Amino acid sequence: MSAAAVGTHAVADTDRAVLIRIRGLRKSFGTQEVLCGIDLDICAGEHVVIVGPSGSGKSTLLRSINLLEKPTAGSLRVNGVEYGPGLPGEPPQRRGSPLALRRTVGMVFQQFNLFPHLTALGNVALSLRSVRNMKASEARVKAAESLRSVGLLQRAAYYPAELSGGQQQRVAIARALALDPSVMLFDEPTSALDPELVGEVLRTMRQVAESGMTMVVVTHEMGFARDVGDLNVFMEDGAIVETGARGFFDNPTSARAKEFIRAVRR
Repeated sequence: MSAAAVGTHAVADTDRAVLIRIRGLRKSFGTQEVLCGIDLDICAGEHVVIVGPSGSGKSTLLRSINLLEKPTAGSLRVNGVEYGPGLPGEPPQRRGSPLALRRTVGMVFQQFNLFPHLTALGNVALSLRSVRNMKASEARVKAAESLRSVGLLQRAAYYPAELSGGQQQRVAIARALALDPSVMLFDEPTSALDPELVGEVLRTMRQVAESGMTMVVVTHEMGFARDVGDLNVFMEDGAIVETGARGFFDNPTSARAKEFIRAVRR
């Protein structure tokens, strides 16, 4: 078991290096607090699955990890670098920049966010040029390799409108992978897809997991969560209610997690 549940904590108890260390993380929108003091360790090579009812704070937590949402309070350390406001009593320290963080943390969203005027190859290459400052020729070669890794090299010259939703999401995955991130975040990547297209995206995500990539996935796809999750996190009302290793979905201990899992299995 890679982490132990201690109240709302999911703190690593493992020999693997902690890649992301979250302590006391809070996020408020106006007077509404949507993250209520999250403690979570994510280890290198670990696949973390976050589940819970709508409005529980899952996506806000994920977006906070790469600073698309700026935490109100708490500590967020990635590869030992602090990106959050920090904890009370800690000495002041230099903060990493959002740009530096996003060079090492890839993210795939619910929507594909592809540029409609660029081909699949162009969409992937653009991120390499803008984030990695690659030359155009080098970016195209790297983009082609990334498209091949998700089985879409033959669609490199296609525009988003010529691709299915599943193919567009796989291009988005290729775009994130091309930057060689240390960790990949997936925010309900199948929720915008027709049911018949979900499988191809989940297959690609399984391939990413099998490659050894550190992953944090917010999903309602319970079969995928059961197969992939090394650490499973159940959230409600902005807090971590329970965590567990493989087998968690067969034997949750909290009444609320049991109720949720029973409902989504129907």
